[in-house]
Amino acid sequence: MELLGERRVKSLRPIREEEVGKLLKFIRNQSRDTRMVNLSELLITVASTIVSWVAFGKIRELEGSFLSLAHRVVQAIGGFSVGDIFSSRRLLQLITRTERKLRKLHKEGDMILQEIIDEHLCRRSTGTRRETYDEGEDLVDVLLNCTDDHVEVKAVILTRMMQDMFLAGGDSSPGVVEWAMSELMKNPKEMEKVQREMRRVFDKKGKVVDEACFGELHYLKLVVKETLRLHPPVPLSIPREGREKVVIDGYQVPTKTRVIINMWAINRDPSHWTQPDQFLPERFLDTSIERFLNTSLDYKRNDFKFIPFGAGRRSCPGMNYAIATVYFILANLLYHFDWKLPNQIQPQEFDMAEEFGATVARKNNLYLIPTLYNAP
Repeated sequence: MELLGERRVKSLRPIREEEVGKLLKFIRNQSRDTRMVNLSELLITVASTIVSWVAFGKIRELEGSFLSLAHRVVQAIGGFSVGDIFSSRRLLQLITRTERKLRKLHKEGDMILQEIIDEHLCRRSTGTRRETYDEGEDLVDVLLNCTDDHVEVKAVILTRMMQDMFLAGGDSSPGVVEWAMSELMKNPKEMEKVQREMRRVFDKKGKVVDEACFGELHYLKLVVKETLRLHPPVPLSIPREGREKVVIDGYQVPTKTRVIINMWAINRDPSHWTQPDQFLPERFLDTSIERFLNTSLDYKRNDFKFIPFGAGRRSCPGMNYAIATVYFILANLLYHFDWKLPNQIQPQEFDMAEEFGATVARKNNLYLIPTLYNAP
């Protein structure tokens, strides 16, 4: 997809810098009084704001309404529906109200998006100047450019694309950062290693986190990969229907079987991973999986024991966008602040409970106490 390609993601650097700068300013103000911050809410806010700029070109009530709705859709489709398991799923989905709820949400989303489309078309016809950070094209513009008849653009197409965008940037990205911070708070030795690396690199770069230097952050790469292994953005793949009869590990899978891949379980398979439930970033230094250590963070390889974003043609289209967002937010949090658990909680007592859904989030919000880092 054009807007989520690697080149386009790199061009979005100014908006990442601006919005993360606002996040850092807020945390800095809180740190002066040693106040506790709800990092979970802050991460969702900054990620959703960035998504809104990228998708719509500006932020206001209408776009905010859609982002809220997209989040509700993600929650509604999370986990297993009874209808995903049994052949009579249509009736069972109606019984569980899942289908009716989704229909209502999609209808609401179509109405909001049609207003956004109409506004873009009006701006195009009148030549009105854009309200965007770089006056370039947003996601709506890109999709309109790909449509022969702009007036009859189907909002349902945009709805699906926006949901993918929100899941990649507004839901998954903050979730990965949240879990990375959680694992580092649970494992203080790893926190010390990654912060030491960050400060060695950026202290000499004017005390500014520069994406151009991310190639030097080798341990941070290990931390992110291990976080993605333990906490993949989407634990279960989107259901797919088989086109033909196949045999998988001795099991007959008939044509038109609805298949869901448990990526969470694959990433913790003890036949491929030593101490699979432990947070061990150095495991990616093992020569048997050294192919995962490339500096470009290529998660698209078809080695199916590590598939945090899926694999092949069905892999997540927002992967490049999500990774760029995760690295920039996480790097800034780790460089500019030291972090403590509240209420004198010890690392071994730290709550790591999960809440299962379309994404696996923390069951409870992540509250931490920041202390501003004073670089020498």
